[in-house]
Amino acid sequence: MTTEESRRDGTRRVLDPERDAAALKALTHPLRIRLLGLLRQHGPATASELAARTAESSASTSYHLRVLAKYAFVAEAVHRDGRERRWRAEHLVTSWSNEAMGASSEGRAAVAAMRRRQVEHLAASLDQHEADVEAGRLGQEWREPSGITDLLPRLTPESVVELRRVFEERLAELTAQDAEDPRALQVVVLTAALPLAPEAAGTGPTEDTTGPLGDTTRDAGSTADAKDTGPAESTESAPGAGSAPDAGEAEDGPGPGSTR
Repeated sequence: MTTEESRRDGTRRVLDPERDAAALKALTHPLRIRLLGLLRQHGPATASELAARTAESSASTSYHLRVLAKYAFVAEAVHRDGRERRWRAEHLVTSWSNEAMGASSEGRAAVAAMRRRQVEHLAASLDQHEADVEAGRLGQEWREPSGITDLLPRLTPESVVELRRVFEERLAELTAQDAEDPRALQVVVLTAALPLAPEAAGTGPTEDTTGPLGDTTRDAGSTADAKDTGPAESTESAPGAGSAPDAGEAEDGPGPGSTR
């Protein structure tokens, strides 16, 4: 596979902060990240349809879609008729090297923006999941597997890389296995591996940190977890299903997708 093919393989686009500086700047606009994520999550749509989903004007979504198209994040899709242009996401996942992105303030800002969009997507997905359960739109068979787990293991950098590799390889296998199963639904799966530096003596937390991010909590009875890419990314998500980033890379989900 050539360098260019590895950067754009139809499933995952790897951004180079030097070569793709303009594309990165264009992508990190909040509405553009969201538009890319929506196209990844829900499929091709018109500017008007995306305007309805985002509470923006169609003129605004149309403009931002053209910017995304300029930098090859989206492209025209097959039209249902000749009256309005439809757009599709060019890639399921946008990924990058954390080391390369961390070399500049612009790169660090881009990573921060996309990560925060992924967290927003998780919150929105939780709201939708709870509404679907309440309205009876999900069968009883989905109640037990769903959930969120936050853990605080002690791992080396090498172990974190291995954890991500094993997780993504297994996710790809299961995604392929379930591809033709009519019972399969889109599942939001976000992963996070965020090392925390030790606290200096005498500088412990001043607030109660128990709860979802302060201890190891898990939905009672859960047998499967959804953890914190990518539009786009939203890794990006399930835009990231089936693609495993190289060691040292991070990916968005549907945020640039929702960015996932």
